[in-house]
Amino acid sequence: MGFDVTYADLSVDPPLLSNADVRYDRARFAGSHVALSAGGTVTLDFEVEDPEDVPQATLTLTALVSKLGPALGHAPMDVLVQGEALAEGLTVPGGGDLPQDNVFAVPGRLLKPGTNTLEIRSSDRASSMLWLYRITLDPVWERGRSERARAAEAARDTVFTYRTELRPAHSSSAPWQAAPRLFFHVDRGEHSLPAQLGWQTEDGVESAISFQSNMSDFHGSYRAADGTAYEYRGRLTDRRPFSDDIQNLSASVLHRFHTEEGWGGRWHTSDELRLLVDDGGAPVSRVTWRDQRGNSGVAMLHAASHDAEVTAVEASDEFDEAGEGADNLLEDQRSKWLASDDTAHVDFTFARPTAVASYSLMSANDCPDRDPRDWTLHGSHDGRTWIPLDTRSGETFAGRFETREFHPRASARPYRHYRLDITRNAGGSEIQLARVRFAEAPGGQVFTGYYQRHNEGPIGYRGTPAAPYTSALPAAPRVAAELETAAASLAETAQTLAALASQLREH
Repeated sequence: MGFDVTYADLSVDPPLLSNADVRYDRARFAGSHVALSAGGTVTLDFEVEDPEDVPQATLTLTALVSKLGPALGHAPMDVLVQGEALAEGLTVPGGGDLPQDNVFAVPGRLLKPGTNTLEIRSSDRASSMLWLYRITLDPVWERGRSERARAAEAARDTVFTYRTELRPAHSSSAPWQAAPRLFFHVDRGEHSLPAQLGWQTEDGVESAISFQSNMSDFHGSYRAADGTAYEYRGRLTDRRPFSDDIQNLSASVLHRFHTEEGWGGRWHTSDELRLLVDDGGAPVSRVTWRDQRGNSGVAMLHAASHDAEVTAVEASDEFDEAGEGADNLLEDQRSKWLASDDTAHVDFTFARPTAVASYSLMSANDCPDRDPRDWTLHGSHDGRTWIPLDTRSGETFAGRFETREFHPRASARPYRHYRLDITRNAGGSEIQLARVRFAEAPGGQVFTGYYQRHNEGPIGYRGTPAAPYTSALPAAPRVAAELETAAASLAETAQTLAALASQLREH
């Protein structure tokens, strides 16, 4: 092989280098590039193992000529390899607008075993600055290899922090005012940096920003909860690779999703998506992004509440001979459960311990005086000792097959068994219900959205919570929550032991 991946990314300080050493003369790092004054040079030394394997190399210089006020600038450059000119007096086109990729053929005869030297000079006659962003060098048959490697290396640092400022929209004379920092991490394993990012928070604040290619700055817009619009800009203050301690750096939640992509009439497993956007305000409810490869996506977050799985049901009484047993409470058709008493209870066993966020009761087909009026919902770990979770009295149903939803007044904690204990009906001698459903408490958020690869059409995109975040040093709010849960669990255990002791005394 002639030589290794060779690049110099001069958009960061210190520069990101591979198979290269860089020296500056009359040049300095200027935020997103190295600025060469008139007569300034940037020299790159790189190693070649066997030049006979390289009949020609491809050199790409990404550069820009700064403007002179409203006029185009002037900063011709010379490009030399081993002191021999590849180009002399070259003026980068489009001066002052966008960086340009300038491609040169390097004859293989100029390369030698060992250290080789590339020099970029700004002319002594330059009247403005030559801005140099990147240098890549590849064997001719592997053009783009070094740029791909450089982009992949740059994309390893995916956690960003920006110092931000706001000023009222359409008010260019107004001063910029300091705003809360922006801290974010958006990664779905594409190994590409973001080009654009947008988000909305739960209180209605909206932001949309676009980044410099080296991520040094962003500019965009911000709309406050009251509808006031602002210009929004930021300056990079920290950038680091992802690690499990990211949650300790932010008050916002790091979302990790197992994802699926919808195409060909079905869903297909795709890579994990990690999302964290913290602008100092409320949690995000929607995130949109576009990366530097042209891929884009949208994730709309929402609660992951769904019906809990009940595996068994047993009632204190049922009219099974007429097909009106307790099993009907789990069916979707309009059958019913009937008990031949004015009080009754029904026990539900779940597939696993489940925290119930809400439960619903559907009235049956006839006899409104059989409707439950007073009841208590209990939870149990073992199906023997019951803990009251929600008590209702004087409830009514407006019609037949009406569904009413109730939320337990006690905090939702997981139990394997639940009991609906009906202590009074609407005046009849029997009790009946058509259906009972339990909704599981959200175990995190899911997302719904779309994904679109560069030059392809949009496809469905959705995600469910991945493994929960863990850390050897959890953040204080999480510690407090865990202690509260532990205390509640101990209180419940104490109630269970007291009930057991009472039963033992009675026997």
